[in-house]
Amino acid sequence: MLETTRIKRLGCAALFALLAACGSAPVAPGYYRVERGDTLSKIARGNRQSVQNIARWNNLTNPDNIEVGQVLRVAPPSGTASTSGAIRSGGGGGGSSSGSASASAAPRPAPADTGPATAPAPISLVWPADGTVFRRFDGGNSKGIDISAAAGTPIVAAAPGTVVYAGNGLRGYGNLLILKHNADYLTAYAHNRALFVKEGESVKRGQKIAEMGDTDTDRVMLHFELRYQGRSIDPSKELPPR
Repeated sequence: MLETTRIKRLGCAALFALLAACGSAPVAPGYYRVERGDTLSKIARGNRQSVQNIARWNNLTNPDNIEVGQVLRVAPPSGTASTSGAIRSGGGGGGSSSGSASASAAPRPAPADTGPATAPAPISLVWPADGTVFRRFDGGNSKGIDISAAAGTPIVAAAPGTVVYAGNGLRGYGNLLILKHNADYLTAYAHNRALFVKEGESVKRGQKIAEMGDTDTDRVMLHFELRYQGRSIDPSKELPPR
């Protein structure tokens, strides 16, 4: 049991690294893409900010929960002041007005940023398979949704894009496809019985790309993930109701 859990965790780490590499578009000034081995305190030090500021700007409830490929704001949002560079008052000697000048120039504390750091741009998705959703996204143990149906049920591309991975080299995911839709979005399709597209191939929305199976899992299912700038988001919020 412990060995199975360890293998799945290793598979998750490898998948996250692969997804991040596939979506490694340059980030805008004032943002940073998380790399392997990063911690929030390391990122804060590298950008001369406090951990508290970066956690607040990115609405991070748990500063230890950052992922490889995740894009973080590391500069103050527009209209706020930085508190990192306090101005020293004048030193000794026969000075006169340096104290009052320093007081007037002291930076004001930055107000709390209650809005999201970067709101995901809209993406138009279709359901990747017919079936029953038996496990939903929770952002922790489940980075996507799981759909069950009969073996051989068609799996289709949720949006147009390019196949950036097609294979079974990641333990715990079986026959896996990853599609890149643009600079921000990726989708992943795991446990397929058969794959019908190859790396580098362009696909259309709704095109059959695989068949549902049970490779590297104990039941017939599709594990479907949606990633925005390398970070997993709930695909149910972008899929049409049914």
